[in-house]
Amino acid sequence: MHHDTQTNMNTKHRFFLASPLLGLVGSLGMMLWLTTTPALAQRKRDKPEAAIAKPGSGSTTTVRLEEETMFAEGMRYMMTDEPAKAVAQFGKVLQKYPNNAAAQYSTANALIKTGKVSEAIPYASKAYSLDKENKFYALLLAELYVKQKRYSEAEELYESLLKKSTENVEYGVELAAIYLFDEKPDKALETYNKVERELGLNEEITRQKQRIYLKQNKIDKAIEEAERLVASEPGEPDYLLEGAELLIANDRTDQAITWIDKALKLNPDLPQAHVLLADIYRKKGDTARASKELNQVLDNPNLEAGLKARILSSYVGLTGENPTAQQDALTMAQNLAKSSPNDVKAQIMVADLLMQQGKKVEARDAYAKAAQIDGSIYEVWGALLQLDGELNQVDSLLEHSQKALEVFPTQGLFWYSNGSANLYKRKYQEAVDALEESKKLLAVTNNNEIKKGIDAQLGDAYNGVGDYAKSDEAYEAVLKVDPLNDHVLNNYSYFLSLRKENLPRAQQLAQKLVERNPSNATYLDTYAWVLYVSKDYTKARQYLEKAMADPAVSGTIIEHYGDVLFQLGQADKALVQWKLAKTKGGGSPDLDKKIAAGKL
Repeated sequence: MHHDTQTNMNTKHRFFLASPLLGLVGSLGMMLWLTTTPALAQRKRDKPEAAIAKPGSGSTTTVRLEEETMFAEGMRYMMTDEPAKAVAQFGKVLQKYPNNAAAQYSTANALIKTGKVSEAIPYASKAYSLDKENKFYALLLAELYVKQKRYSEAEELYESLLKKSTENVEYGVELAAIYLFDEKPDKALETYNKVERELGLNEEITRQKQRIYLKQNKIDKAIEEAERLVASEPGEPDYLLEGAELLIANDRTDQAITWIDKALKLNPDLPQAHVLLADIYRKKGDTARASKELNQVLDNPNLEAGLKARILSSYVGLTGENPTAQQDALTMAQNLAKSSPNDVKAQIMVADLLMQQGKKVEARDAYAKAAQIDGSIYEVWGALLQLDGELNQVDSLLEHSQKALEVFPTQGLFWYSNGSANLYKRKYQEAVDALEESKKLLAVTNNNEIKKGIDAQLGDAYNGVGDYAKSDEAYEAVLKVDPLNDHVLNNYSYFLSLRKENLPRAQQLAQKLVERNPSNATYLDTYAWVLYVSKDYTKARQYLEKAMADPAVSGTIIEHYGDVLFQLGQADKALVQWKLAKTKGGGSPDLDKKIAAGKL
């Protein structure tokens, strides 16, 4: 829950840490050189054993100037983001002046930039051993230890920092984080408490403590932390609501209601407060009170419709699968959409709820209205096209996919929908163009089902335009990854039989199809027709008679049965079947000629 981070700094101290855990130390290289090198030089002057100058090499000042000039060159490489060159330059410094702590530290930083964490550790460790008073050296070394999950060593460095000075207390937050990584929650809590004793209450620390207590199932302790936040700023309603959410999550609803009521006394227009109360009363079975709380938000003229829709959506998220609450929410959403007819969020809310309740036709119409209000929302078009397809509304699918592509011309799924619709409408060239575009745009997707669907439909579409080579290629591509794809087994074998090409392959595919679907009349008819074209009339009759057992057998199948009977020399029986096919409807254009002539 967001609230202003600038409130009452007297009671809450907020601080930003230059945290090695957050990877910030690496940016301190130049600053460190500018601010610590003089002090380092002074310490060396105070300690003869650490002097840079060698006997007979000239004045100490001259040598120190050379050392710092070489170091500055390395820092220039760091500033121009050339860490590899920086490493080489710092290497030159260390070759002559191995006890230059700043160069050791900066080498470690440069190696980190090149991703060589393991190689950086010896340099960071050396820098720290040369100057244990420099906290940035300690922080960098600790960061590297954490990266390698050497938590105990990192902890020792932070613990040492905290012992040295109360000014370092802010680094207790980082130490606590490492304790958590190291699965030492009690030590983390102890450290958080030390930081708060020095710097005062801090809400982020409080929340972290709450998470630890909740993980330890110490609910009362977590609630105590919430109470401390509330007490620190009694005029801050957000803290009350935050605490109320915690209470609700732990089945302390009566106490939560008290906290929410306090928040509403501070500000009666808090939307989230009413949403929480609505969910509490819904769980208590008081649907009237739940609706009253929610309507208080929805009727507020000071809130814009989009916010109301989001609030209603959050309430729906809380209700889960409760049908009564879903229906109430739908009614509220519909009222909101009526009162704000040009607000797309309200309209989408209605559509989502209708979809959630399985009312696909109404949901499709609601999504269509949302698309009219604002056509720039990808998810709306996606839901709309999906429902058009599921409802088999091909004209709508064609129209809506074309409109969606005007806004999103590079969306492969929208081209797929458009290709499917054109294929169904027998606009084969348009289908080929759309499906090929879809295939190109979705080439990188890992969704193999979509890829198979595109190739399967390309097989149908290329057959429609008479490009049989590409049709066969598309079908074979599907069968290569899915040899039991019923759609392809059926259409590919049937089209081969119509062309009287590669009939052994057609028989192989159609046989596999009926083995998988022994009672499917359409598939039995496909296999029978392949056998018929192959002049195996006896076997074709066998499978057609199985298909004829279907009470809803089509006129096409009955006509095929008549054709087979005629080929077997039973013209009279064939004529009976042709006439029956005529009454059923759906026969071939030659059916009337067959009946009139009594023959094929």
